[in-house]
Amino acid sequence: MLEVAFITDSPRVAGSEIWLLERLPRLPFLGLHPTLFLPKRPNLDGFAEVLEGKGVKIQRYASLREVLEATASYSLRVFQGWKETTYYLLFPRLAHPKVAVVHEQLDYRYPAGLRQTYHLLYRLGKGSALKGADRVLTVSQWAARFLRGMGLEAEAVPNGVDPDRFRPPDPEERASLRKAYGLHRFTVLVPGRFAPEKNQLAALFTAQRVPEVDFLFAGDDDSPLGALSRGLKGILGLGNVRFLGRREDMPELYRAADAVLLPTLGENQSLATLEAMASGLPVVTTPIPAQEELIQNGVTGLLVPPRPHLLAQALRTLARDPHLAQGLGQAARQKVLAHHTLEESIRRLARALEEVRYPCASTA
Repeated sequence: MLEVAFITDSPRVAGSEIWLLERLPRLPFLGLHPTLFLPKRPNLDGFAEVLEGKGVKIQRYASLREVLEATASYSLRVFQGWKETTYYLLFPRLAHPKVAVVHEQLDYRYPAGLRQTYHLLYRLGKGSALKGADRVLTVSQWAARFLRGMGLEAEAVPNGVDPDRFRPPDPEERASLRKAYGLHRFTVLVPGRFAPEKNQLAALFTAQRVPEVDFLFAGDDDSPLGALSRGLKGILGLGNVRFLGRREDMPELYRAADAVLLPTLGENQSLATLEAMASGLPVVTTPIPAQEELIQNGVTGLLVPPRPHLLAQALRTLARDPHLAQGLGQAARQKVLAHHTLEESIRRLARALEEVRYPCASTA
């Protein structure tokens, strides 16, 4: 059994923590025994308890020095970091072999000057620290190409979702869920924490243009942007908008909704997009590299520039053409089944980690 130390400096539970939650409990079945090194933060206690309940060993730490000492004896170290300081102070000092997992968006739909500045800062900052990795893993093909362009040995292990958990409803279940959630009209789900790159403001202005459509915003909204969005709802008089906050019933919300809107400005590989696709929903999203890798325009969803009048037009089209919406959703689910199941993603992760630890065996 390969003993693997997974290390995160997570300040809270977000997409990269869900990535750990879904994968670590299953790795022992593939010959890897994970231990997660997690900061001592009260807001991570529940996350730690869930993982421990699934049989994952957790070690909480208060300082980076503790991590260096405690992980030195492991067969392999796998690091995923949020903070620049952790990249600088911890990752270069970790023992080899070591792997970095990159979940960052890496590219944003910003004006050219800001976009190029971000690329430069990433290259000089986290990108420079990553040069000490034996392998860099990331969750999409486009991001792997981006990182290889910086001279890093990067490999894609695409994200995946559980197609049994995220699935289309049967008619009776759908009717029951829509009644429980109080849904009576064409309903668009907007999943994701409130952050500038998620671009919820564009979704709000889209809602203003299609008052005949209802919008459900599901995700952490305790940020300044969340407060701004709630205020904007009142200013614009958006009676067709509801803020649901962070939810534990996302599979059911997908099964109750008619479409998903993700006017995102930056992703690596969006779990929300994959969840919606697996649920058989048509996705309206932005033509950025991450989304273009998942969505083929007019086949598995709609790629639309993040301008409210264009997003509104796309949603109206879906609302008026149920046959189109159903066809897009069915094709989207088939793509997930073929390329983005959680089971296959975990197998590829285990294979990649074994190749780093036993490079001779992988090339024999």
